[in-house]
Amino acid sequence: MGKLSNVFVQRRIMVMLFVITIAAALLSFRLAYLQMWQNSFFQSKALEQRIQRIPVEGRRGTIFDRNGIPLAVSVSANAVYAVPAQVKDKEATARKVSEILNLDYEFVLQRITKRSASEWLKKKAADEEARQIVTLNLPGIGVVENSERFYPYGSVAPQVLGFVGIDNQGLEGIELYYDDFLRGKRGETIFERDAVGHEIENGVRGYVPGAKGGDIVLTIDYFIQQIVQREVERAARETGSRLGLIIISDPMTGEILANAVYPNFDIEDFQNYPVANRKNIAVTDTYEPGSTFKAVTAAIALQEGVATLNTGFFDPGYIKVSGWTIKCWNRGGHGSQSFTETMQNSCNPFYAKLGIDLGGERFYKGLTDFNLGYKMGVDFPGEAPGTVRPPSDSIPLVTWANMGFGQGLTVTPLQLLAAFGAIANRGIYSVPHYAKELITEDGVFRPNIPEQRHVISTKTADVVRDVLRSAIERGSGKRADVEGYLVAGKTGTAQLVEFGRYSHSKTVTSFAGFAPYDDPAMAGLLVLWEPQGAFYGGIIAAPVFSRLAAQILPYLGVEKRTSSPSKTRQVKVPDVNGMSLTEAQSLLEKGGFRVGVVGQGSRIVGQVPASAAEVDYGTLIYIYTDLDYLEATTEIPNPIGA
Repeated sequence: MGKLSNVFVQRRIMVMLFVITIAAALLSFRLAYLQMWQNSFFQSKALEQRIQRIPVEGRRGTIFDRNGIPLAVSVSANAVYAVPAQVKDKEATARKVSEILNLDYEFVLQRITKRSASEWLKKKAADEEARQIVTLNLPGIGVVENSERFYPYGSVAPQVLGFVGIDNQGLEGIELYYDDFLRGKRGETIFERDAVGHEIENGVRGYVPGAKGGDIVLTIDYFIQQIVQREVERAARETGSRLGLIIISDPMTGEILANAVYPNFDIEDFQNYPVANRKNIAVTDTYEPGSTFKAVTAAIALQEGVATLNTGFFDPGYIKVSGWTIKCWNRGGHGSQSFTETMQNSCNPFYAKLGIDLGGERFYKGLTDFNLGYKMGVDFPGEAPGTVRPPSDSIPLVTWANMGFGQGLTVTPLQLLAAFGAIANRGIYSVPHYAKELITEDGVFRPNIPEQRHVISTKTADVVRDVLRSAIERGSGKRADVEGYLVAGKTGTAQLVEFGRYSHSKTVTSFAGFAPYDDPAMAGLLVLWEPQGAFYGGIIAAPVFSRLAAQILPYLGVEKRTSSPSKTRQVKVPDVNGMSLTEAQSLLEKGGFRVGVVGQGSRIVGQVPASAAEVDYGTLIYIYTDLDYLEATTEIPNPIGA
């Protein structure tokens, strides 16, 4: 029995010895593995724990205009930082730093007493401030190179460019939309510290510069932008408008040559301006377009075959639709008209009839073909889709009638300009865009813009172009014309919607067009919100487009055409401004002119053509009356008209 017990003990000892040997072998192998194969890994981990990293932003890419003029560049700036663990006398340090950097003492003290690795104190310190900080050599306070935005030519298209924040990030506009592309890769300043956060003398130190971001060439033309900015400010001030917008594009490509909003703002001091001033309302806001939209209705009706150039219409001054009465702006109606004359006269009942004849299905399809009711894919943040009601049994017929003349739907200004661009470009629709080229070290690339496409036939587009030209030659848009350049376009004056109803006193006045009409080099849209006094598009909007075309087309290299002298007897237009409606009509008719009355008032506030103009005997003169009242005939008031 004793012998068996000894054998059992010996076996247990052998097993334990074996286990201990295996464990020792494994530990030895693990130790060897860590010391030999993983040595560099753990050394780097240990070093990383001792390394303090201060991020340095990469220089942001430059934004150029289409001519290579730099509009926004990044320049070197000084950034002051603190490593709280290294700051010895915190109160004294906070006092000195706050005085030098012109910062609040409590702000600096709060930053340097935080339990954090590092804190920014001022990211855009002046050179003299940075020099004083470096000279003091305060423990835990340092200066690194950073970058900031600089605008060599001031606020050029600020609502388009947008701006960047303190951390070099895009906040609005192109800066925001292309932020990932423009923003460079971060670099860093590094130094070695001990367990309590103090810098180790003769320890690791280094500086890794940030990589520069990509550059962007915009479609914006600096020189055209200057013209447009000047003209939108002039138009808004002269008319007392609350808000103004002008957009100029190349209708062949959709490239936006200029985009100006009034009131403007200083891009270098954007914090001190209202948010409303900083919005690019061409993309982000919608409105009811009014009579300018008749060009789109005409294009869809011709394309769908519900009208032709030979279609006639008799206008008694109103049209009844499912119990609703839609009145013409001309109180007596226009009588018998050709298709072309309905555009010249801006005849609401005719375009209401086109909306009815098209019906919900065809009209809606045509509208969406023009990208209305949907986002176009513009390379800009915050694009609004506009509102177009899809057809359904619950939508009354009067809705399509109202949409025929630009009421009951909303569009962004850029959507309307794109539609006119398609008409100008023989039916080819181009999505408007702001970026022309993206430039990196690897080469030059085109931005991701939707492809051009046909939305109407070439034949349809040509007919509408001719009709829009006649609206300038013989219609209310006559003051938009420029001798030798053959403008085509349409005026519009619509009532603003307030609290779900149409205002009887606030209007939106606009003009949309292109030139030369048969070989367009520019398309443009002017919109003025709440103009005072004479508010009709033919009076206040059309002349602005004329001034724009007269300055922009020569710059684009478009040569003037010489016109043959008229064989018709020339007469001078009398001045009827301020007269009563009866007096003005009588004087003009005695002079051999035809008269078109715009508005519901009794006093004349404007006329087209202007007084003293030399015109053909028998020319149609539009006289614009004041807004004494707007006769309410339906629960859905109609826009004013031309």
